[in-house]
Amino acid sequence: MTTISDDTPGNRTGSPGPLSGIRVLDLSAYIAAPFGCTLLADQGADVVKIEAPTGDNLRNYPSTLEQESRAFIGLNRSKLGLVLDLKAPEGLAALLRLVRKADVLVHNFRPGVSEKLGIDYDRLQQINPRLIYCAVSGFGESGPLKQKAGFDQLLQVMTGMCSMQGKRGGKPEIIYGSVVDYYAAALVAGGVSSALFERERSGKGQMVSVSLLRSAMTMQSARLVWAEGEPKDIERDFRSGGVSGIHPTRDGYLYLSANTDNFWNSLCSKVDLPSLAGNERYDSVRKRAEHASEIVPLLHEKLRSRSALEWEDFLGNDVPCAAAKTVEDLFHNPQVLAEDILTDFDHPLIGPYRGMSKAIKFSRTPGPEPFAAPTMGQHSDAVLEEAGCSREDLVELHQKGIIR
Repeated sequence: MTTISDDTPGNRTGSPGPLSGIRVLDLSAYIAAPFGCTLLADQGADVVKIEAPTGDNLRNYPSTLEQESRAFIGLNRSKLGLVLDLKAPEGLAALLRLVRKADVLVHNFRPGVSEKLGIDYDRLQQINPRLIYCAVSGFGESGPLKQKAGFDQLLQVMTGMCSMQGKRGGKPEIIYGSVVDYYAAALVAGGVSSALFERERSGKGQMVSVSLLRSAMTMQSARLVWAEGEPKDIERDFRSGGVSGIHPTRDGYLYLSANTDNFWNSLCSKVDLPSLAGNERYDSVRKRAEHASEIVPLLHEKLRSRSALEWEDFLGNDVPCAAAKTVEDLFHNPQVLAEDILTDFDHPLIGPYRGMSKAIKFSRTPGPEPFAAPTMGQHSDAVLEEAGCSREDLVELHQKGIIR
């Protein structure tokens, strides 16, 4: 594993990636849009994170790290840091310098804010017709909710995810882990990449719109099917009943999946319940779901004979399973280590740490080495100097508090 402590424009170390040579201006905050830009950086893009003088609010989130937020560090790897006051004319002028040479700009301002700042798509497209302009919002650019602030859990509640997560008729349950945000980040990276591909054919940029509403609903595509003639309130849950799920053992909890005939028969054999495998009442996923109240108590009784880790080892590859572990266990997980998913970083404030390396593997263009998330304005001078600002310009911008 390689330790990377810093980087400067155009100076990333390691192999080229599929997006090497692409310059991305990341004006976004929080999770969805910033992490979408991080996924582009993983693939070699040169990403500049542009923050207001107040900084990305994610920097202020609770963290046991004293000098920086764990969330910000984890979500913004491999970016150059620039602090720029876009509300000042000089700050806007500096951004427009960067836009002229950029390939992509990403922001998550509410609809209307970019127009007030003077960085809406129509204006920037005139400056750089090849620019891919990605706007991330809570609810999209039209409709009665377009001005409403959108956040992960708000969209979970609104789109039925929480109701589905909870027991039918019971209290809705939040799905922790910012799943809507992270899926939206994947849509940002995928949409921008597709637009870049199309630009190679047409020579023209375009606007890419991603919303948390679309993200939350896309995640539920299998549920969002309403056949003609069906009542409104129907069972849309396609979970396979109580067999596939998390079960108690003698020590700890074990997840089991036994939806195919092969895995169901293997499970019955391994836990010493052969009579269930041959019973016509249980010979399909649907039937096992219908008769879960008969099967699950028998299964739990057998699972009490071993710990979750022992069952995981005993079931092996015959039955998909996993003992419930903590996030911390991943740092020493043999499979994670074998795949080189985590790497070592060195941050100017928090020092050495381990974190995510890259989300995607490419055989021929694996991409440059990742490096730590930037401190506030860590690369401001280097980025703006590359864009044509003189040393005198930079001194003046610093004195006025427009850059940091």
